[in-house]
Amino acid sequence: MKKILLLFTGCLAAVFATGQQRGGYPVTPVPFTSVKVTGAFWGERLRASREVTIPLAFQKCEETGRYENFKMAANPGAHNKVTGFSFDDTDVYKTIEGASYLLQSFPDEKLRRYIDSVLVIVAAAQEPDGYLYTARTMNPEHPHDWAGARRWEKEEELSHEFYNLGHMVEGAIAHHQATGQRNFLDIAIRYADCVCRSIGDAPGQVVAVPGHQIAEMALAKLYLLTGERRYLDMAKFFVDKRGYTSRRDAYSQAHAPVLEQDEAVGHAVRAAYMYSGVADVAALTGEREYVEAIDRIWDNAVTKKLYITGGIGATGHGEAFGGNYELPNMSAYCETCAAIGNVYWNHRLFLLHGDAKYYDVLERTLYNGLLSGISLDGDGFFYPNPLESAGQHQRQAWFGCACCPSNVCRFIPSMPGYIYAVAGSDVYVNLFLANEASLTVAGKRLELRQTTGYPWDGAIRIDVSPRSPATFGLKIRIPGWARGEVVPGDLYAYADDQHPAYSVTVNGQPVEGTLQLGYVTIDRRWKRGDVVEVHLDMEPRVVRANPRVEADRGRLAVERGPIVYCAEWPDNSFSVTGVLLNRAPRFQVSHRADLLKGVTTLTTTAQSLGFDDQGRLCPEDVTLTLIPYYAWAHRGAGEMVVWLPAEVSATRPSMPAAVGSRVGSQQAVLGLDD
Repeated sequence: MKKILLLFTGCLAAVFATGQQRGGYPVTPVPFTSVKVTGAFWGERLRASREVTIPLAFQKCEETGRYENFKMAANPGAHNKVTGFSFDDTDVYKTIEGASYLLQSFPDEKLRRYIDSVLVIVAAAQEPDGYLYTARTMNPEHPHDWAGARRWEKEEELSHEFYNLGHMVEGAIAHHQATGQRNFLDIAIRYADCVCRSIGDAPGQVVAVPGHQIAEMALAKLYLLTGERRYLDMAKFFVDKRGYTSRRDAYSQAHAPVLEQDEAVGHAVRAAYMYSGVADVAALTGEREYVEAIDRIWDNAVTKKLYITGGIGATGHGEAFGGNYELPNMSAYCETCAAIGNVYWNHRLFLLHGDAKYYDVLERTLYNGLLSGISLDGDGFFYPNPLESAGQHQRQAWFGCACCPSNVCRFIPSMPGYIYAVAGSDVYVNLFLANEASLTVAGKRLELRQTTGYPWDGAIRIDVSPRSPATFGLKIRIPGWARGEVVPGDLYAYADDQHPAYSVTVNGQPVEGTLQLGYVTIDRRWKRGDVVEVHLDMEPRVVRANPRVEADRGRLAVERGPIVYCAEWPDNSFSVTGVLLNRAPRFQVSHRADLLKGVTTLTTTAQSLGFDDQGRLCPEDVTLTLIPYYAWAHRGAGEMVVWLPAEVSATRPSMPAAVGSRVGSQQAVLGLDD
């Protein structure tokens, strides 16, 4: 079981080297099963996931016919009515995956038996050769409209057969890891073998790549679990053949062979999943060309296409990346699934390169663009995550296309696995939150305990307790925001006169040393009782976008630590789109335990601009209150804005009440943006 845990959570800890046939990432994450979250911020989110989100997802799978699809596939025929989406099976797989993560941290026999009962239904739907795709099997003569008359015929269009495989494998490995059982894993292996037999260049096989990527990641993970080379070969085939099949468009990242791509394009979720899969194939095969390709694409995404919230995907048309610097606010798509994919992608690049810049993007996405996708209580979801609203955006209890709720189900319980990592005799501390962890470094058992009020407080205490004195390096990440860098590149920059500092001490003594790749490294012989204290100045900062970002010209955003802030209507008695920030705003910081399950708010003086009934512009001094962006849309429908006007030309002065009510309703209907 210990071996399975290591394989699943981060590939093998083998050295990445060119030409290596079976390798892995040079950096290995510490599995979430070795980390116990003790703090309120993430502890509350894990509790909501366990008590609310995952039970809700299972309930919705039953109410919306997901289970019924498997039952009909077990009894196929013309009497079965094919409805829903061709990928509805994945909601079941993803929810089982998230529940399996929870089983490892919170054993629950009732939940385990429930999952087993669902898997009986799933197994009955599998065809004799391993094929499992209810959208076809339930009514073979009249399958789903997206499925095509034959297997794999429309895979590169809309059938999602490989997408279903990917989520099945991911869920099955998590379930096997949690329970030691093979009932789900055997189902997934049979389907994977069916794909491996059917797809390829050999006579009688079909040449096809996933229309919606994720199978690449899943097959690489299955290879690590089983040692069966055919799964890695299949993942590599999918990567290598993209851009060479009949479909060659940017929407599905097939406009060019992967090794020739240099821009993040097309459907943002598919793209992030593909880039993650390419990283896996690169790590396991040792082929540097793959790494060079995704490094180029990452540079384009982060320096030209990343929202300040860490969201990706500017447009609802194709749920896709826009052009360079195309980052509208009210119409921003920023799908929750894309934020999750962005975390996967940046995590893998960190494991390849050991550079903190990838965690700077990961953390920004995690606390803002991803957390905004689920309500504080765990029972409401955003599909898109806009950066401005006139009141037309509200979280929903579920969606017909439920990829985002079920994806959040599987991600939140896995979050503790992103905190620490190990490479040789070094331990990386990448995220700051109260937790207790047990790990092995350089053959020595080690316990770490973090005590912190992060993300509200920049004071972090790390108690280091090796079982016996041990020599290793403790690498403390100093976030980009603490070093004066919003994100790598010049897409965003701080626009104030703040000069934050950071410090690191061991047993009260300052640590001297050069910052390398974003880390302060403490090399010493550690003993039980050693204490590392990190202090990160956490002051409110104002951010200006690159002038080529048209939507943000004349505007400023506000952040503090890893948290991006917004102005929302319940906290302000004036239109937040008509507010004008001072040229050099100063903020008062207050923690409100009674608000939105405990948040730190920011207040500053500003002006509210509006027209009187004679058409004159009338400024009014006001106090502007800001809340964390992730916590908006919990108190009813109304205005919200992240990028606040700092120049008169960027404001939308409010109209007199009689006129304003008409104009406001029109704006809400039309979804007007800057």
